[in-house]
Amino acid sequence: MTDAKFPQVRIAAERLLNPETLERLLNLIMKTEGIRRVLLNGPRLPATIPYGPSHGLDNPHEMRKNIKVGDQEVELQVHVGTILLEIENRDVIPALKDACDQVFTQFTYRIQEGRYMKTEPTTSDYAKYGPDADRMILGLADPKSKSGPVILQGIK
Repeated sequence: MTDAKFPQVRIAAERLLNPETLERLLNLIMKTEGIRRVLLNGPRLPATIPYGPSHGLDNPHEMRKNIKVGDQEVELQVHVGTILLEIENRDVIPALKDACDQVFTQFTYRIQEGRYMKTEPTTSDYAKYGPDADRMILGLADPKSKSGPVILQGIK
């Protein structure tokens, strides 16, 4: 893999985020200029129970909700614990810290700079999207998912 051309940041909260908290944070993040890609990480929340005696029944998990980010409805498929961001330059980090300070008032969080997203196509990307995949969705493929990534339009 080549070196990442753009800086990457991870926002890690002390606990898993409720949909309401995540919605407030994402709306503040999407208003920030200089965000290229956002990836939400956490345990999967399947719509149906995947195994065990209740296999195939609906999974009534209270954290699997629709949230509104900007003017788009997004169905949460994970219980978000960390948010990975690819930014255009390091000048965006203070704006991200301000957004986190507004939302995370009851518990702590960390903003870490590093390399968290893939920058070259993986085998999963090739299998899911083919050889001519959009470079903006690299590393965002979940091989088990039957749907593609959710693309939100922020400030451009």
